[in-house]
Amino acid sequence: MKKPTVKTLKELKLTDYESISIKDELSNNLSKILKSGKPSFEGIYGYDNTVIPDLERAILSKHNINFLGLRGQAKTRLARKMIQLLDEWVPVVKGSEINDDPLNPISSYAINLINDNGGNTEIDWVHRSERFYEKLATPDVTVSDLIGDVDPIKAASLKLSYADERVIHFGMIPRANRSIFVINELPDLQARIQVALFSILEENEIQIRGFKLRLPLDLHFVFTANPEDYTNRGSIVTPLKDRIGSQIITHYPLTIDVSKKITNQESNDVDSNIYVPEIAKDLVEEINFAARRSDYVDYKSGVSARMSITSFENLVSTTKRRMLINGEDSSTIRLSDFAGIIPSINGKIELVYEGEEQGADQISYDLINEGVKSIFVKYFPEIKKLEKPDEESPYDEIMEWFVINENEIFIGDEFTKNEYEKILNTIKPLDKIIFKYCNNIKKEDVFFFKEILLWGLSVFKKLNKNRMLDGLEFKDSLGSYFNDINK
Repeated sequence: MKKPTVKTLKELKLTDYESISIKDELSNNLSKILKSGKPSFEGIYGYDNTVIPDLERAILSKHNINFLGLRGQAKTRLARKMIQLLDEWVPVVKGSEINDDPLNPISSYAINLINDNGGNTEIDWVHRSERFYEKLATPDVTVSDLIGDVDPIKAASLKLSYADERVIHFGMIPRANRSIFVINELPDLQARIQVALFSILEENEIQIRGFKLRLPLDLHFVFTANPEDYTNRGSIVTPLKDRIGSQIITHYPLTIDVSKKITNQESNDVDSNIYVPEIAKDLVEEINFAARRSDYVDYKSGVSARMSITSFENLVSTTKRRMLINGEDSSTIRLSDFAGIIPSINGKIELVYEGEEQGADQISYDLINEGVKSIFVKYFPEIKKLEKPDEESPYDEIMEWFVINENEIFIGDEFTKNEYEKILNTIKPLDKIIFKYCNNIKKEDVFFFKEILLWGLSVFKKLNKNRMLDGLEFKDSLGSYFNDINK
C-alpha cells in the first residue's frame, strides 16, 4: 500500500482511522492472521509447537515480553518479525519528536500545535518498518540514552523551569513512542535504569534528574535475556520482572533437519559450480550438536545456530579456494575440506578450563571427529568396543589393504579432482562396503562417503589419522604402532 495522501487533521477525521494502542494493533492484526490460517511468523523454524504459540498468546494478551534463552536462539529475530503485525502506515503529528497520534496527542508540542491550528494541523505518515527500535544493554548505558536529559541551553534560552517538558532532550524510548522497543541482554542494564523502565511500564511517567513528567507513552516492550546462570554480570530487578507479562523460553533446534533449514535460509548462496553433498550439510549440523554436548564447551554460554551458518560458508569457501588454485571450473565439497571450518568453530564456542588447556583448534578438530562418528553410525555397521579375536568385521578388508600397501595414504588439501579420486579409488574395499550399505546414494556423493568410511574407522581406532600441514594421512593402526617402535 502506498503512503496515504491525507495531510491534515481535518482530512484524517473524515477517514475511518481510529486511534488505538500499539498492543491493540498487534493483537488485532495477529487475530486476522490466525483466522486466515496463515503462519504468523514465517521463516522461523523449530518453534511451531513451542515458542510461537507462547508468543501468540502473549501478543493476544497484550503483554510486554521477555525472551529467555541462550545466544543464537532467534530471540531478536522473533522480535523483528513482530513488525509485520503492525499497521502498514500510521499518522503522526508533523514535527513531533515522539510520533504523537493526531487524535490522541501526549506531548506539549503536539497539544499546543493542535490547539493553535485545529483541523489545519499538518500530519505525516510513518511506515511500520520505522516503528522498531533496538538497544543492546551494556553497563555503560545511561538514563540519558534511554529516557532523556534536561537541556540547560533550552531552559536558559526559553526561560523555562527544569520541570517543564519543553527543556527535555528525549532519549530513545520516548522517541520510540507507538513502536516496538527491544532491549537485548536486559540483565546487563544497571538497576537504576531498570527502575526507570519500571516507572514507564507501571506509572506512565518518566523521571529525569528527580523531575517527574507524566507522559503516557504507547510502547510494546520486548526484552531478551540469557538464563541467570549465563553470567554473573547482573539480573532483572524484581519490580520490573513482575511487570513483564510473559516470559518465553527459547531453545535450540531439536533436530538436524530443522537446523539445516535455518542454515540454508541464513547462509550465503552457493556458487552453481560447487556441488554440496547432502551428507556434508548433515555433518555441519552434527558438529553443532556435538559442540552442545561437549564437556569442553561451556554449556552456560551456549552454541549459537550461527556456528552452523558460518561453518557452512567457510566449508564452501574452502572448496572454492581449492578450485581457483587448481584452475578448475567446478568442484565438489570433500570431507577433508572440513579442516577449513575450524576458525568458524573457534569463534563461536567458549571453552571451560579443561578445553582451554587443550586449545581451541584441538577441541574444534575433535568436534569434527564427533560429527563424523554420528554420521558414520547412521550409514555403516556398528564397530563394537569389544570384539572376539576370531570375529569377522565388515571392515577387515579395508584394514588388510592398509597392511599390504605399506600402511598409509595421503589426501592433500589442494589435490585436483583427478588426484583426489585416484587416491581414493586405489582402496578397492571401500567400493565394496559402499555398494553394500549405501547403494542408493548419488553418484556425486560416493567419494565423500569413501572419506567418511576412512575417517570413521580412524575415530573408532581402527585406523590412524594424522592431520598434516597440507592434508590428511591415514595409516594402519597396528602397522603404524610397530613402525614407531622400530624408529
